[in-house]
Amino acid sequence: SFIPACSKSDDEGSSYSSNSNISGSTGQSSQGTSTSTQTNDGINQSGSTVTLDLSNSTFSNLTNPGDFINLLSINIIILKISNTEFRAFDNCCPHNGSKNSWSYSNNEFTCGTHGNSFNIDGSDVKDCNSGATSGGLKKYDASLSGDTLTVTTS
Repeated sequence: SFIPACSKSDDEGSSYSSNSNISGSTGQSSQGTSTSTQTNDGINQSGSTVTLDLSNSTFSNLTNPGDFINLLSINIIILKISNTEFRAFDNCCPHNGSKNSWSYSNNEFTCGTHGNSFNIDGSDVKDCNSGATSGGLKKYDASLSGDTLTVTTS
């Protein structure tokens, strides 16, 4: 017989527990002479500009400051700072390049692969897979307009 089970690894008392890894399915669409990558997950990428429809269910875990989502399909972590501010980061661990094992607390992301923590203030940024065990994650420009978050990755 089959017995279904539920488990929740998130700490119920923490507002920092909404860690989601989203892969997304992509499809190519041509618009004039430019090519953009779109998904049905509220993610649209055109060159170095990514637009996120925060009203899409993909982003439903971004409810409280400190909640974040790891968008594996575009290699970006989105962190909710407040109702009007979000920050975006490269999801590649400066230590060994891991992209899918992050936690967040005390203004730092910690990579679950080796336990190294990296700041979010944009200072002392370390390159992906550089062997660094501390420093900062690469921060991208992010601006919010209504339910649309625009991230520039260059």
